[in-house]
Amino acid sequence: MLATSESEIPRGEGWTYEPKWDGFRTIVAVGEGGDVRLVSRDGRPLGRYFPEIVELVAERPPGAFVADGELLVIRPTGMEFDQLQLRLHPAESRVRKLSGEIPATLILFDLLREADEDLASLPLRTRRERLAKLAASAGAGVMPDDLNAVPPGPELLVAPWTADVTLAEAWFADAAGVGQDGIVAKREEQAYLSGERGWVKVKHRTTADCVVGGYRVAKDGQGVGSLLLGLYDGDGVLHYVGHTSSFKAAERRQLREVLAPLEGGESFGRGRGPGGQSRWSAGRDTEWVDLEPSLVCEVSFDRVQYGRFRHAARFERWRPDRDPRSCTFEQLGIEPPSWG
Repeated sequence: MLATSESEIPRGEGWTYEPKWDGFRTIVAVGEGGDVRLVSRDGRPLGRYFPEIVELVAERPPGAFVADGELLVIRPTGMEFDQLQLRLHPAESRVRKLSGEIPATLILFDLLREADEDLASLPLRTRRERLAKLAASAGAGVMPDDLNAVPPGPELLVAPWTADVTLAEAWFADAAGVGQDGIVAKREEQAYLSGERGWVKVKHRTTADCVVGGYRVAKDGQGVGSLLLGLYDGDGVLHYVGHTSSFKAAERRQLREVLAPLEGGESFGRGRGPGGQSRWSAGRDTEWVDLEPSLVCEVSFDRVQYGRFRHAARFERWRPDRDPRSCTFEQLGIEPPSWG
């Protein structure tokens, strides 16, 4: 199942809450023979990158099951997504080395199948009860309500949940400090609907004023697909920091007309520009149109990683009152990226 973004934690009878983990969403499948598979949300095998987790699950065989969960790297300072990404290394020798240096934690929050029984149609309340029993038989721990007390990996844990919105708000308030993403709200009577957005996620967001340095054309060729955003470093060099694409169809066409007179600039000519093709962008159009850096917009975002927004930013408003040169990395509280 997937989640729809909302700005407020939903309240009322039937809602339950879990921390939203900042890791790799993972389906864990254990066969009758004890073989363990870890698969990402988009179907990519993850087991080879996390041998310590495969071994940990295999050592505690409670029988065949399929569970939904999240892979994390937990350090004394909190959850570290950057270090989790380092685990995706192609060399087996490096994978083994990293499994010892940066061990992962597997957190389970839903049970989809046990032995030959499909549990997806059962209420979440029942699936959680079954997961708790299965985890106990496997010797898995339960995460403490105090998320700062979570031990480093390798660990196999069951996610905490609550029907108390006050506790959920406390988790949300503490989320940024421990590297969490926010809160996920789920209906306790809801079945597990694979691929559907039946949950609600509430994430921390911050705003920044960014220079519009370019754009990508929409897939239909009729308007702007996304605006390419930049910030200046201390030397006056503009660096690409991410994109925003939260526009309606009519707005996309209007934007192209507005931006047309600015085409032909070299906004990202000296600094870091939008990335090209990679194994993650296969099949996507990475061509873009450079603009004169004269427009500023305010966007909101959830996290910064490697000097740029990790996910697509949300367009909030235009800022005609801002001088583009005043849009610097100081807004993000980080050092500009090294470049050149």
